[in-house]
Amino acid sequence: MDHAVAPVRAQPRHWLRRFGAGLITGAADDDPSGIATYSQAGAQFGYTTLWTTLFTLPLMIGIQTICAHVGRVTGRGLAANMRLHFPQPLVLALVSLLLLANIINLAADIGAMGAALTLLVGGPSAVYALGFALLSLALEVVIPFPRYAPLLKLLTLSLFAYVLTVLVIDVPWREVATQWWPSRHSGHDYLVTVVAVFGTTISPYLFFWQASQEAEEEESAADQSPLEAAPEQAGAAFERIRFDTDIGMFYSNVVAFFIMLTTAVVLHPHGITDINTSAEAAQALRPLAGRFASLLFAAGIVGTGLLAVPILAGSAAYAVAETFDRQSGLGRKPADAKLFYLIIIGATVLGTLLSLSPLDPIRMLFWSAVINGVISVPLMVGIMWVATHRAVMGHFAIQGALRWLGWLATAAMAIVVIGMLL
Repeated sequence: MDHAVAPVRAQPRHWLRRFGAGLITGAADDDPSGIATYSQAGAQFGYTTLWTTLFTLPLMIGIQTICAHVGRVTGRGLAANMRLHFPQPLVLALVSLLLLANIINLAADIGAMGAALTLLVGGPSAVYALGFALLSLALEVVIPFPRYAPLLKLLTLSLFAYVLTVLVIDVPWREVATQWWPSRHSGHDYLVTVVAVFGTTISPYLFFWQASQEAEEEESAADQSPLEAAPEQAGAAFERIRFDTDIGMFYSNVVAFFIMLTTAVVLHPHGITDINTSAEAAQALRPLAGRFASLLFAAGIVGTGLLAVPILAGSAAYAVAETFDRQSGLGRKPADAKLFYLIIIGATVLGTLLSLSPLDPIRMLFWSAVINGVISVPLMVGIMWVATHRAVMGHFAIQGALRWLGWLATAAMAIVVIGMLL
């Protein structure tokens, strides 16, 4: 009897351990600034932007899987690989733009978290924003990452708030099925919104985070080595990456779909088409969809913000430290990776100060999305160059369907950005 029960108990723990960088990366993509972008898309254009969540799903899976492969095969993050193979001025320019975009994203996210908590319990949003920033810093800098990572996984559950929100509103599914594609009257504003959605969904900070996390998890495990040195580990490693990344990106885009759908159903028909922040979206839902829907939406903002803020700061720190060939990693003590932790602290502090400034939040969101969209194209070209060259990846150079999917994602981002600029 004991022999029959033991495997059943062990199996769920083994299954849960397969979730890691992919799930956390996918969930962090739906950060408060992303929620604001998706909310604006649904409120302004109704159901006609829903197609973007379906179209970007395979592209996200492709490019994030490739980033994870680079980290696991080489044992280095993206910036470290680019430093070794690209001109230093180019790497510095791309990483500088990433740092700028991440700081603006941090400002939008921290401010939105403070405003969302005010909606939930009342009180001063600025004080809450400062508290959230300090909490995120304390968790990321003080707590060793092996103990912090389970908390990040737990925070991914906060995104279910947006699934529940859809369940408490009346969705006309027949209209959704017939109106989810852009109309012939879609103009420049629509294209700008599509670029913002693409820039929010396929975000550069996710590229750096997942690749560096794969490298760090490999380094911290005594029984693992970079695949270029231990090719016999490739089968299990790639299977785990595929499972983890597929689930994480699917989860991310399903939630994005529900956020767009909620504002398209509730706000768009009532002429509420201008959403500046995710907290504004939550507040606008209250008189139209009820207090419960509004509270669910606001609670989701707080939860996903606590997940995204350390990842935004961490991805910037990985990129900068790797660019200058300095020690990096959340598994290291601050004294052993000074530049890495200095960037985490500096980016979070600057983002907090920016969130408390009188700058227009919608302008910050817009420029963050545009910068993300523009720098994603050369970054994705660089990632594909690294991932497909045997000089970097050896026998594990990306090929076949995954290679084509990566180039398709790169081309799609280039077309959208060029269309906006033209």
